[in-house]
Amino acid sequence: MNRPTDPHQMTQASTPVGTHAGYMPGFGNDFETEALPDALPQGMNSPQKCNYGLYGEQLSGTAFTANPPERTWCYRIRPSVKHSHRYEKIDLPYWKSAPCVDPDVISLGQYRWDAVPHSDEGLNWLTGMRTMTTAGDVNTQVGMATHIYLVTESMVDDYFFSADSELLVVPQEGRLRFATELGIIDLEPKEIAIIPRGLLYRVEVLEGPARGFVCENYGQKFELPGRGPIGANCMANPRDFKAPVAAFEDREVPSTVTIKWCGQFHTTKIGHSPLDVVAWHGNYAPYKYDLRTYCPVGAILFDHPDPSIFTVLTAPSGQPGTANIDFVLFRERWMVMEDTFRPPWYHKNIMSELMGNIYGQYDAKPQGFVPGGMSLHNMMIPHGPDKEAFEKASNSNLGPDKLDNTMSFMFETRFPQHLTAFAANEAPLQDDYIDCWTDIDKKFDGTPGRK
Repeated sequence: MNRPTDPHQMTQASTPVGTHAGYMPGFGNDFETEALPDALPQGMNSPQKCNYGLYGEQLSGTAFTANPPERTWCYRIRPSVKHSHRYEKIDLPYWKSAPCVDPDVISLGQYRWDAVPHSDEGLNWLTGMRTMTTAGDVNTQVGMATHIYLVTESMVDDYFFSADSELLVVPQEGRLRFATELGIIDLEPKEIAIIPRGLLYRVEVLEGPARGFVCENYGQKFELPGRGPIGANCMANPRDFKAPVAAFEDREVPSTVTIKWCGQFHTTKIGHSPLDVVAWHGNYAPYKYDLRTYCPVGAILFDHPDPSIFTVLTAPSGQPGTANIDFVLFRERWMVMEDTFRPPWYHKNIMSELMGNIYGQYDAKPQGFVPGGMSLHNMMIPHGPDKEAFEKASNSNLGPDKLDNTMSFMFETRFPQHLTAFAANEAPLQDDYIDCWTDIDKKFDGTPGRK
């Protein structure tokens, strides 16, 4: 920081990047960043000649006339047409897209899985993706898919982008680096990242083995939910989302680009690294978010609010108030409600709820919902606390109680989620999960006033 000797002169920050080296703060901001001085044109987007012999190119995440438009201008060593050649179809058998309805799999019911274990097989970001559920239709750009990733190896001269979807990445174990066209994101448990549709990147292992969850969003982009009467503060604050500063490679080396397009995978061979954006500006960018900065709100007198109160991000649908996807976080928080059953109540919901455990113990299921594990309660399928959780919550002395050392999440969608063959037959399904409600007692006896 430059501190003036003149008391009337303002103290000026020494860097415009912000308080986190390598990142720029803000959700949906119009950023500008350059890895070389004067690489970024000022006052215009497409000069006749760009500095350094760069090519100007626009990456659009929405239609041109969308309001607001989401786009980023890139100034790169080669235009991305040089990143595309003849395509060869390949098979990634464990990465599925909707519609994917296996006639031999029953998706109706309540399901829970232990953490998918690592194997001795070397797996990268593409070969280590394991689809658990699909919903909607990738071709009509509605719905989603959920995946587990198991990654032990870095991608080397190997790059990927999805034309189908943006990816919400939720690490549970290990650390990854996403080297993208627009900069570098390092990601670890208790953080999430959003990788936009069409953005090209390479995934490296910083600390392995790595395991986590992925929500593949076919529909409208994730955005911050409206806070309504909550106002301008709490929940996820825009300043805590971090977009990377510009970074580029200038390497002449045989490389492979894999593209996911309408649920199919194709590769193309090129002679250089495609991560060659020297400068960029715009609002269509990857970002990461530290889940520990999420400030939950809730009831402070009585009753348990709907889980929507814990929404971090939402991907809207065409129906107001009904999301294509909600990403909901259940983290450490105080419970203080009086005369209230504090865990989530018994319910069935028009939305399909897939939950994952990052660490700790979830209050409605004290046994069996393990870190790295998942559960699925499909649309209109009843679920709620097991007997142990119900009895404890019904008979506890209701003083202030902190739920500590816990972080789980929910991918919720308005579409039914269909299990893949992997989820039904290979993933470690807890066959006895449905039995967790069998010992719930009938307590009704008709006596007036009895509780």
